[in-house]
Amino acid sequence: MNELMFRGRDLFRPSWSHLSLLLLVFAAQVTVGVLKLGVAAMFWMIGGTLVLVIPATLVAWRSWSRVGADGVTVCWGIGSGRTYSWSEIRWIDVRETKGNGTRSYAARIFLLNGRRRSLPGLQTSTLYPIEEFEANFQRVLDWWESSTPDAAERVRPGKQARDWITPQVAGALIAVVFIAVTFVVVAARR
Repeated sequence: MNELMFRGRDLFRPSWSHLSLLLLVFAAQVTVGVLKLGVAAMFWMIGGTLVLVIPATLVAWRSWSRVGADGVTVCWGIGSGRTYSWSEIRWIDVRETKGNGTRSYAARIFLLNGRRRSLPGLQTSTLYPIEEFEANFQRVLDWWESSTPDAAERVRPGKQARDWITPQVAGALIAVVFIAVTFVVVAARR
């Protein structure tokens, strides 16, 4: 089988809508900076935005994953990546994430030590739709199944706490704890 390569630069394509959103943010910063805060504060806001946007974009563009005879190599945009041999990989599936009316899907591997790794470049979402996602995921599964002929090595891991605690549940729990602590502090001051 041929080696598979999935790159972030093929997935995260810049568009006019992204550029227009960034220009809108800069326009708001210039307006607020000049009218309310002064020119120096305006440059600090624009500089802070660039410090956040440029590295995040570069890391997303440089991220990649490779699937081949030696296993799965994952690189998140910094360094040469880490290769996980087929003997280390216990399960491969797709993670679905829902939020704000959108859905995204990312292929991920489960390792022998219980850790999980998403595969950069092998993702799809409503913002960045990839028509070949399911076919590419099936190709990764074919590599895995042919590289681990013993079915006993392919074991679906059990659910962990992070599988049950979604970001929404975590936010609600944090809010409840915050309100309870605030109530106790206010009650103690009386």
